[in-house]
Amino acid sequence: MKIRSIAVLHFVLFLVAFGVCAAQERKSPPDVNEPRVFSLPRAALEQIKSGIAAGKIIDPAFDQLRSDADTALKQAPLSVALKSIRPPSGDKHDYLSLAPYWWPDPSKPNGLPYTRRDGQVNPQIEQVQDHKNMDRVISATHTLALAYYFLGEESYAIHATELLRIWFLSPETRMNPNLEFAQGVRGFNTGRGTGLIETRDLYRLVDAIGLLDGSKSWTASDQKGMEEWCAKFLDWMMHSQNGKDEAAAKNNHGTFYDVQLVSLALFTGKTEIARSVLQAAGEKRIALQVEPDGRQPLELERTKALGYSTMNLAGLFELGLLGENVGVNLWTFRTRDGRNIHKALDYLVPFVTGEQKWPYQQIIEFKAAEISPVLAVAASKYKDRRYEDLAVEIDADVLRRIEVLPFRRPLSR
Repeated sequence: MKIRSIAVLHFVLFLVAFGVCAAQERKSPPDVNEPRVFSLPRAALEQIKSGIAAGKIIDPAFDQLRSDADTALKQAPLSVALKSIRPPSGDKHDYLSLAPYWWPDPSKPNGLPYTRRDGQVNPQIEQVQDHKNMDRVISATHTLALAYYFLGEESYAIHATELLRIWFLSPETRMNPNLEFAQGVRGFNTGRGTGLIETRDLYRLVDAIGLLDGSKSWTASDQKGMEEWCAKFLDWMMHSQNGKDEAAAKNNHGTFYDVQLVSLALFTGKTEIARSVLQAAGEKRIALQVEPDGRQPLELERTKALGYSTMNLAGLFELGLLGENVGVNLWTFRTRDGRNIHKALDYLVPFVTGEQKWPYQQIIEFKAAEISPVLAVAASKYKDRRYEDLAVEIDADVLRRIEVLPFRRPLSR
């Protein structure tokens, strides 16, 4: 399992500098100078940017950002239409992937239908690269957009724009806005609802677009094109059978369905859809997924239970951040018997720090740094410095991660 994008975000420390703590709990309309992002705190980003311009902020995160962005400049444009295997539709513009945990049945002459081995990745998925390539596009674009926003160098925006145009906009190369053929299982189907987990980083995509606003490279036509693509994908998620199946999922798949739906709805101006999903998330997601003691039973069933528990919690925290855009507070949601995301985090802490031995399956090594995103948000939202200390303790590189900066004090000014 990869936490990739979601797990890319590592955080620490409070927003006490620049007066950004109050900005995260936004009560008033966003300032016109603030970037149109939904997962990162807008006011914090703008104040940090102003501090950089004034020479008041020096931080190792910017050195790392420049290095990462220079690497992202080397990412060649990618297209969903480049694959050698055609989807069942015959249209290479349709996204295609194979279910990772399904293998040929050795008892059958042709191996069909495939059988499931949870947590064991079938190398046959490498036959189609749409999943990895879309991940690469979103990751590189997000890094480049952050570099453009903070460092002000147009070269980063130019390349981010090219990557987005090739994958999403250009008629010859663009991806059709659907996942009809994601995570197909040979012998069973050509695609299924669980395939929607592969686009869970869309929240980073829409934030990247917001960070590119103001660039000479990112045009009004580009913006309109991405809004139209996202609106069509949102419609497909809400009305296709695959989308409906994923919406009904009770575990991390349902959580990240909500993350995607809300992100797309906010980006396309469908605020009421976003608010409705977030208002239901307390009972529909947190209350059903988290036990009073903080355990997440649906993730504990997996062969990588610690990884999936962390992954799902990261998704629930992402919903908390998205909720701030429409006045929905999931940080303080609590059922009568004490189910809440704060408790879910505290349950995991002694296991990720090694203080206690994990009592469930985890068939691959768990990297404790995967929980840093949640720890940093918790440090800010619950005003508990214990979490910031833990984040630094388990991840020595956390202070060099640019996404952390809006959630902490700068080291030097």
